[in-house]
Amino acid sequence: MTRVVKIGGRAQADARLATLIRDAWLASPGELCLVHGGGDEISAMQRAIGRESAFVGGRRVTAEGDLELLRMVLSGIVNKRLVNELVTVGVPAVGISGEDAALIRAEVIDFASLGYAGRPVGINVKVLRTLMSGGYLPVVSPVAYNATEGLGGTLNVNGDDAAAAIAAALGADELLLIADVEGVRSSAADLIPILHNDSVRELISNGTAGGGMAAKLESALAALASGVGLVRICDIDGLVEADRGTSIAQSQSVAT
Repeated sequence: MTRVVKIGGRAQADARLATLIRDAWLASPGELCLVHGGGDEISAMQRAIGRESAFVGGRRVTAEGDLELLRMVLSGIVNKRLVNELVTVGVPAVGISGEDAALIRAEVIDFASLGYAGRPVGINVKVLRTLMSGGYLPVVSPVAYNATEGLGGTLNVNGDDAAAAIAAALGADELLLIADVEGVRSSAADLIPILHNDSVRELISNGTAGGGMAAKLESALAALASGVGLVRICDIDGLVEADRGTSIAQSQSVAT
């Protein structure tokens, strides 16, 4: 069973993460791909140099001057730290950026509101399949190649969006969006175990799910629409507990 797992920045602080990823890897070696975020570390670095972070709809507003910082933090610090931790516990992890071999081709979403933030428009799936079939775990930084009008350069892609696009390209059976929360909660703060498309849209439209969670749910819908079998939003224990978190699937009316 092919699974794509996106690990949010805050979830990476859990000391159990590498071991849980190892357990998931051992359960299906060669069928796992990891995508990571690192938003808090980017924000901290921006503050350190006197810049303020801004978000629209859960996605980071990215100025041209932020791109080198993103490369440094995501593709350098976060990616290599994760790879090192995984190799230490016995996982054959290989770090790769969305810029490498234009793994993630992206185009500008809306320059006026989000700057150099992009949405994936193509995945060089051959790179991932080569690594996975060779017995390696790809660890992907969502810094993308800018395919807008053939200009080249870099775009910042939301990690959930990148993971959804990669899951679709791989024909994944499951996409896991790992956060520092157990799953999606209702307006009464109750965990919602199962959601379908129409319910997801309602949560977003009525404001129950906002900010980063709304962005995750939008990515989940995009993955399902592109053929991914199931999406789960959960904490890191969901790596090895199949029923943990909130499962999101096509509604029966859509699926038929």
